[in-house]
Amino acid sequence: MRLALPALAAPLLLAACATSRFAGYGTPTTLTCVPYARAVSGIELTGDAWRWWDEADGLYPRAHHPVPGAVLVFRRHGAMTAGHVAVVTRVLGPREILVTQANWLPGRLQRATPVLDVSPANDWTSVRVWYAPDHEPGRTIYPTDGFILPARPRLETVPATR
Repeated sequence: MRLALPALAAPLLLAACATSRFAGYGTPTTLTCVPYARAVSGIELTGDAWRWWDEADGLYPRAHHPVPGAVLVFRRHGAMTAGHVAVVTRVLGPREILVTQANWLPGRLQRATPVLDVSPANDWTSVRVWYAPDHEPGRTIYPTDGFILPARPRLETVPATR
């Protein structure tokens, strides 16, 4: 019986090492933010997330106030070299929204994630995003361009995997 315990311990330790540290937060997904935001919002843009703001010019209305179905475009910042996009699901107030997003936490799809406007001009150009592992808004202030408004919001559920 003494040999059985070490024999079981190795597979359990390997499984624990292979598990994401974010496993309890959101739904597992293979999608990144761009294809997920495109599928949910109906905004047919491609390429890195940070490029969406300029690419939307003349194709989609852009704004500095949130509306459900709009896509919040994050600029490149630090290790976030491709930027990020998240879809507004609810406006809670003039400076707080809920978003659905893919890959903010690696390999996770998160719904109803709070985002706070911390910009001095109240124009959503600087935000803090809820960090689920700490159960509070993250410390980092992220620069954003604003919101791309879809022609017709498509807020149906999108599968977490392709």
